[in-house]
Parts: sequence; structure tokens; C-alpha cells
Amino acid sequence: MAEDLKKMYRTIMDDHFPSKMEVSFVEGDNRQTLFYEKVTWTIDDVIKGLRYGENPGQEAALFKLVNGNLVLGDLKTIQPGKYLASDIELLQSGKHPGKTNLTDADNALNILRYFTGKPAAVIVKHNNPCGVALSDSLESAYSKAYMADRVAAFGGCIAVNKAVDAATAEAISNQYAEVIVAPDFEDGVMDIFAKKKNLRVVKIGNIEKLQQFVGERCVEFKSLIDGGVIAQWSFVPEARTKEDLVLAETEYKGKAYKVNRAPTDKEYDDLVMGWLVESGITSNSVIYVKDQVTVGIGTGEQDRVGVAEIARDKAYRKLADRYCFEKHAVSYNDLKDEDKKSEIDARVADEKGGLIDSAMVSDAFFPFRDGVDVGIREGISSVIQPGGSGNDYQSIEACNEADVTMVYTKQRSFKH
Repeated sequence: MAEDLKKMYRTIMDDHFPSKMEVSFVEGDNRQTLFYEKVTWTIDDVIKGLRYGENPGQEAALFKLVNGNLVLGDLKTIQPGKYLASDIELLQSGKHPGKTNLTDADNALNILRYFTGKPAAVIVKHNNPCGVALSDSLESAYSKAYMADRVAAFGGCIAVNKAVDAATAEAISNQYAEVIVAPDFEDGVMDIFAKKKNLRVVKIGNIEKLQQFVGERCVEFKSLIDGGVIAQWSFVPEARTKEDLVLAETEYKGKAYKVNRAPTDKEYDDLVMGWLVESGITSNSVIYVKDQVTVGIGTGEQDRVGVAEIARDKAYRKLADRYCFEKHAVSYNDLKDEDKKSEIDARVADEKGGLIDSAMVSDAFFPFRDGVDVGIREGISSVIQPGGSGNDYQSIEACNEADVTMVYTKQRSFKH
């Protein structure tokens, strides 16, 4: 039986997708065509395409845009040749990449493009970030992102915006990761990674040009069960600096409501970072950010208060696991000593899961105050959300009662 289950995960080395693909948009005599070529890699003298799709048994192929022009209103195609995840340099393959490896890498870059100054690390699992951090060194950024959710980071895709140095490589090698994506790798780093035979080491030189992708749109396609296709512009967050944010205010039944105080510079830093990370998270989502590190990430929930609670609960669990691992070198779930667990639980409870003075981030408005109340009870100091609910006054009242500041982006950030 065990052997039969393992067979399910064996690779498909061949697929039936052709070497070229064309997509045309036609209106009368006007035809705009995008030209694509299939991406393959030569590994041990064998030409291989994508390992498989989302699951073994699903053939898949990666195509890169090589030519064509497309203008749809404000949308213009990214010029061919300006590649990222569609034209990776595979320095070490182990098992060559499958569809989920590439989409995880792409979504990591989708988030990473907004953080081109300080060293940044994004760890993605199942197309959602489980840890994002900015810091003064790459090793520190990676360690903070990893420890933000050490459990979920297992087998994840790591993307960084600076060349990987030996210290960062050693830190990564101490964990199990599927993919590491970086603009470059310093001398000796590949020798360290060689000890991890199944680690896919991916170099994307254009990561150094990620700033050029900020504000760029592409066409996204969603295939329906009957073969139909939805095409849409990709999402671009318009609020990318503190100057783009507005203090929360509204009017309800002739009465004006406004949040009492503006954010501090530190709060603005966490609010802006959180909103940009939010653009790469499946909705409905609520996340918490503190000191430029994600604390709790709630994804894909159907109700907003529920996802606020999920993100809160994850913050508590992940902090408990972190403290347990740091002190006892085992995960919280594997710790057998109940007295030691109680000690960790008390510390985490006292620190409210690390949520005190954090920023609460929501990809859509709060329909009632019960959503922000979840964060306020944990000691958050700031909230960022699109605004626009008929009950915004409730959230403003809740914030003012707790001396919490709140800003609006005036733009929803759903991602399905």
C-alpha cells in the first residue's frame, strides 16, 4: 500500500503541450497577438519541462512571452525579455520544478517587488506567504521570516532580494525547503546547498530590477469548467507609501466620525508593509505585522471576523512554537513536558501572541466593528483597510475607544 501511494508522486517527464503558443485578442480588423515559447531545462543531459501540474497526473507546461504587443486601456504587456519566474536559471535541480514550485516563486516575487531597499525575505507555501520580513541583513530577514511561522515554512519556497551569502545559506540549509530564489549566490554558497540534493536553487537576475515591475499590469486568465475563460487585468495596489493613505473618517446619520490620531512613523512602516504583503494573499484575509515582520496571517476565510480570529490564533500558536524551538530545540507539539508547555503558554499569553502594538491589515472593509475588536482585544495599535462600509463609524468608534489609529487605502485587495 505504501509503495502504491508513493507511485502517485512519481514525475511525468513528458507532456503533450506544443513548443509554441499564441493568444490573440481580436476586434474587427484589429488583432493583437502574444507569442509564447515553451520553457525546458537540460538536466543530466535530458531535456525536461515542468515536472507536473498542481498534482501528479496533471500534465503541465510553462510558456514564456517572447513577442507581441497588447494594449487594453491602461494595460500594456510587459515587454518580452523582461523575465522573472517564466525564465529561471536552474543552478541546482534535485527534482526539477513543478507547477506549484513556479507559482509559489512567482507569488513570492509578486510580494518581494515592493521591498527593494532593505534586505527582504518571503517564504511562500501553497501560494500564500507564511512569513515575510525586512531587516538590516539578509540572514536576519530570512531568520525572522522563518521563525514567524516555522511550521508552515517546512517545504516552502524562499525568495530573497539580495545575493545569498554564506551565513544565509547555512541558515536555510538547517531547514527543509523546496526552492530558494535569489538574484545571485556568493562564492561557496552552492557548495553549502549541494548538501541539500532536492533543493531547487533558482537564479533570477531580474530580481535586481523588481522595482520596474511595481505598478505593471499583465492579463490574467482563469479557465472555467466548460472551457470558458475569464480574462482580467492583474491587481496593482495603489497605496504604496504613507502619503497614499488617508485617516479613517466617515459620516453616519448626519454625524461626522474621525479617528483621533494619526499613525506614528513606525506604525506607518508596518501598515504600508502589511498592505503590500496583503496583495499576495488569498482573500478573505487579515494579517498582523509588527516591526516589519508578519506575526499572524489568516487566509481564504469566508467571513472577516472569522479570519481575524484565525490570524490571531495562528499568532499565538506560532509564537509558542518559536519559543519552544528556541529554548528546547523541539516543536511545541513534540514537547512532552507539560510544565515546560505551561511556562511557554504563560509567556505567550502575557505577550498576547506578539500582537501588542502590531498593525492589523484587512484586504476589504470591516462590515461591523467586531472585526477590529478582535485585534483591539490583543493590543494592536493600528489598522489599515480599504474603508467604504456603511458601518465604518463603528470601527472608528472602536479604535478611538482604545487609542488605536486607522487608515484607509480606498482600494480593495481581493485575490482568488
